[in-house]
Amino acid sequence: MPGGSAEAWPYIKDIFQAIAAKVDNEPCCDWVGENGAGHFVKMVHNGIEYGDMQLIAEAYSLLKDGADLTHDEMAEVFAEWNKGALDSYLIEITSHILKFKDENKQTLLPNIRDAAGQKGTGKWTGIVALNYGIPLTLIGEAVFARCLSSLKDDRVAAAKILPGPNPDKAGIVGDRKAFCEHIRKALYASKIISYAQGFMLLAEANRVFKWNLNFGSIALMWRGGCIIRSRFLGEIKKAYDTNPKLSNLLMDSFFLNAIRKCQESWRIISAAGILLGIPTPAFSTALAFYDGFRCK
Repeated sequence: MPGGSAEAWPYIKDIFQAIAAKVDNEPCCDWVGENGAGHFVKMVHNGIEYGDMQLIAEAYSLLKDGADLTHDEMAEVFAEWNKGALDSYLIEITSHILKFKDENKQTLLPNIRDAAGQKGTGKWTGIVALNYGIPLTLIGEAVFARCLSSLKDDRVAAAKILPGPNPDKAGIVGDRKAFCEHIRKALYASKIISYAQGFMLLAEANRVFKWNLNFGSIALMWRGGCIIRSRFLGEIKKAYDTNPKLSNLLMDSFFLNAIRKCQESWRIISAAGILLGIPTPAFSTALAFYDGFRCK
């Protein structure tokens, strides 16, 4: 995601594009814009990455604590999801992580301390969004979820005394296969919101700094060699090809139809998380943003 002087790009273009990851024989590298445009786009990429990982973590919690799936069963669910619209590097490796066994042939994941660290790029994305007045709610919740996870000792103490719900799990979850499909749709809808918010931030920075960013090209650059690489990004490219002046990804017909198909499941899962006492801050804030955005 190189930025800086446009005059310098021709001198390094061939070198950068030769070593860059490629998708459909096209290099995932192009000049982004003047000054710090490349660094800014990389920062937003990392913020979106935080959001993607938090959404996956919440889907995992719902599958484990809601649907009572084993790790091997969850691995199969994620592998199946990776065959469709959620096809991505992060979904793929999640399926591998879930079934990974230690030297004693026991599932490794439950033995890993659930306290996430961070290097700061997600936080920077949130701070910039606040400075520019952009409601980057999902990425913000993803950052705060990491902060909360790091309070491991406090959480262990709180778990012993803070009461939670005593739900009728069978009544809330119902058919496990159907519940898993609701989670998939909620994950997809929330992912759309996360990217819509990310591109809102890019659009505002583009306006402020007069960078003339090519949003479709940025989406293509993220398709290979990036942690958020996914099939999904191709649809973002198509959206901006269809309408280069698109004000928000939610206004594109593809994403509008996707939200329409997922909305009922999205609401079911958000309600289920509350009733079951399973924290789903990213799913919930994505839905809250959607409902707020569609208010007259």
